[in-house]
Parts: sequence; structure tokens; C-alpha cells
Amino acid sequence: MAVGFKVGNIIDEVGTHDFLHAFFSTMSYHLEPNGWGSRYPELMNELYQGKLDSSKAWKVLKDVEAIRLELKRHLPREVVWDIEDINKVPPWGNELSSEITDLSNYFVTSTGRDLFGVLIECLTASAGDGDDVTIESY
Repeated sequence: MAVGFKVGNIIDEVGTHDFLHAFFSTMSYHLEPNGWGSRYPELMNELYQGKLDSSKAWKVLKDVEAIRLELKRHLPREVVWDIEDINKVPPWGNELSSEITDLSNYFVTSTGRDLFGVLIECLTASAGDGDDVTIESY
């Protein structure tokens, strides 16, 4: 089953739920030393749980841009596939494209798009249009 970010009537495909969980796990593990949602509560506790109110989109957009910059300092081998079991590895192991140089560009959607770029696009649309961002399974 695939998941995606939905804003209005448009869903941007992300990939599997495990892939999306890895994205959020990696952010929390490396950037929230006091636990999940301690530094980025709207992103980690609201959007990840399924819905972000459009009134919070600009703040979360700024957070996501800062997160992306911070993850540039982390190597691809530092990916966290599951924060509840940090020993889990991605299904592809360490077989990565040479284009993946750090954790800021590690996550590529099932349609070949940079996941940070997709999320930034959705948050920008949400802030501009007043539609909430939701995570949809389909």
C-alpha cells in the first residue's frame, strides 16, 4: 500500500509506509535529542500522525528547510530505517545511487522525486491555498 501527501485534491505519492516512517525516524533520531516531536512537534506529532492544519504550514515549511540543511552533515549510512529498531536496514541495504551523498538527498519517492522537495511543495501549497496537508494511504 502506498502513501502520499494530500493537499486539496492532489496527492503526491511518497512510497510505502515504511519508507515514510524511515524519513521521519531519520529526522527525529538525528535532530531531536530529547525524543520524537521534542524539537519539531507540528511536523512529527501532527503531520506524521496524519494531518497538519494549513495555519501551521509556514512554520513547518521553515522547520523542514532547516532540517534539510542539518541532514546534509550526515552520511547515507546514518539513515535510520525504524526509530523503534535502529538496527533495521533498508530493503536495499547499502546499495545506493552515487547521486545520494548525504541524508538531505537520501529519500527519493517511488516516482523519482526528492522527498524534501515534495514536502516543501505541499507545505507551500497548503500555506497558500488554506488546505490542510494530510497523509493518505491508497
